[in-house]
Amino acid sequence: MTEALPIPLLLSRDGLDPIAELRERRAAEPVSKLELPFGIVAWLVSGYEQAKQVLGDATTFSNDIGNLTSESSEDPGGLGMTDPPYHTKLRRLLTPEFTMRKLQRLRPRIAEIVDGQLDAIEAAGRPADLVEHFAMPIPSLVICELLGVPYGDREEFQALSTARFEMGDESPLDVIGTSLEYLGTLVARERAKPGDGLLGQLITEHGDELTDRELAGLADGILTGGHETTAASLSLGALALLQSPDSFAALGSADEQTVHLAVEELLRYLSVVQVAFPRFTRAAVRIGDVDIPAGQMVFVSLSGADRDPALGPDLERFDPTRPATSHLGFGYGIHRCVGAELARIELRIAFPALARRFPTLRPAVSMAELDFRQTSIVYSAVKMPVVW
Repeated sequence: MTEALPIPLLLSRDGLDPIAELRERRAAEPVSKLELPFGIVAWLVSGYEQAKQVLGDATTFSNDIGNLTSESSEDPGGLGMTDPPYHTKLRRLLTPEFTMRKLQRLRPRIAEIVDGQLDAIEAAGRPADLVEHFAMPIPSLVICELLGVPYGDREEFQALSTARFEMGDESPLDVIGTSLEYLGTLVARERAKPGDGLLGQLITEHGDELTDRELAGLADGILTGGHETTAASLSLGALALLQSPDSFAALGSADEQTVHLAVEELLRYLSVVQVAFPRFTRAAVRIGDVDIPAGQMVFVSLSGADRDPALGPDLERFDPTRPATSHLGFGYGIHRCVGAELARIELRIAFPALARRFPTLRPAVSMAELDFRQTSIVYSAVKMPVVW
């Protein structure tokens, strides 16, 4: 899978922006053919309407990881790489735990976690690394809180999450296997003595319906979808906001609607998950005005689609006052991120709190000096030194 990914086109950026080649390709061919190594033919979907068509059609397009490899016949678990009806079963169990109403119980604890990391920034002194002290620990601590696992596992969570999205030398299946092995120990612990967290609740309420591997897969999906993505949104979101110091400082006293619009625009503008899980055509299909045969691999560029003029005007520019768009930052269709509302809560709490505590916050280096993860499906900064 790693060798088949068209990494430069899908994963490269110029600062916070997708590279010009992606924009030009979308304008000329919103659905275009990719000639990959070993004679593999795949398709790139970068237009907004065409992306929605692919993401919203689970009948024609398959997410099953079995399409990618024959290395393992064992399902890795989780939602992102499964098809109905198995996907439907797992999603049905998780969705009630991720409604906005159910998640409100976590708001006070998330606020405490954010405040604790603001203290860590101050204690670190200037310059402080916003990735290390703010962006990475907040979602990992929230996931620990959600799942009901020890905070001491935070560093392990972060390492597993980051490794999942790096398109490096290690096989994706090896990374998945390491994660599932680790999370399996947590499941065994919860089986023996179910706690109040999500894993404990799933075992108490649906323990007979789920194997240990399925539970580990669900936990892995929450970790995969909820840590690196939110961490990237926190660090790059802060960087985008800091390009306008006055607007950033004003966020500290902004009302809920103003914060909501700023967060939704960040989710669209950044599209930190750059490309959706690969889809495979079950049958011949017409995407937009392009006919694609059965058995073909399709990549949907979320970062490309979220800058498509079809979604609205002037989308290459970050505008925190822009009316909310129907962006694809969380995906679309049955595979839309189940933890989307949790991520929104974290971002809506974290950014105003950061602005209140550090209204004069600013990057300690220029954009050109920052080191970004250039081969990661989730685009993020390696470090982000700030001063105030």
